Amino acid sequence: MRTGLIFDMDGTLWDSSENVAHSWTEKVRELGYDRPEITQEDIMGIMGLTMDRIADIIFSDLLKDERMELLDRCCEYENAYLLEHGGVLYPDLEETLQILGEKYELYIVSNCQSGYIEAFLEHYGFGKYFRDIECYGNNLLDKGSNIALIAERNGLDRAYYVGDIQGDYDSAMKAGCGFIHAAYGFGKIKEAVPELPCFNKLPELLRAIIV
Repeated sequence: MRTGLIFDMDGTLWDSSENVAHSWTEKVRELGYDRPEITQEDIMGIMGLTMDRIADIIFSDLLKDERMELLDRCCEYENAYLLEHGGVLYPDLEETLQILGEKYELYIVSNCQSGYIEAFLEHYGFGKYFRDIECYGNNLLDKGSNIALIAERNGLDRAYYVGDIQGDYDSAMKAGCGFIHAAYGFGKIKEAVPELPCFNKLPELLRAIIV
């Protein structure tokens, strides 16, 4: 039986919020907008949302076309910034990915823009651990649809989505797969689900829940 572990990005594999905030503030000011600094807290409050919702929140005072254009420019610059600077990895991430990859197939699905996952993989050299990736920016599909797409595209018999916020759980349920809560991340889950206190405990947790 082919079992896949599909990972969320932000709040699950890393925390890029500080560098995302820096990059967006730089780009907004470079483009001549007189706006307050975009803070790490601002970014943490929108992580996990689709790009159209992020534009509505961060640039709510602009007309829709302008806010989407500005967000696109910020995200393009963000990808280049993260490719160079990276983010904050959760402890023992690579060592744990190595262990997981010996038994499970690993994937990433995020609501991010195109190029974001690739910047993460290239900066750290993690491409060798993941068989496939998908995101909202590639096809404008919601996370649940993209989780299901990854499972179907790769012929998975069983899949678990590892994420940190309620929207991740809801997406996993839509996709018809299991869910593991990255409890060290950005959010809480209302339902009773397997809790992952830190990333390096994932192999142990999987041994307990997969029979």
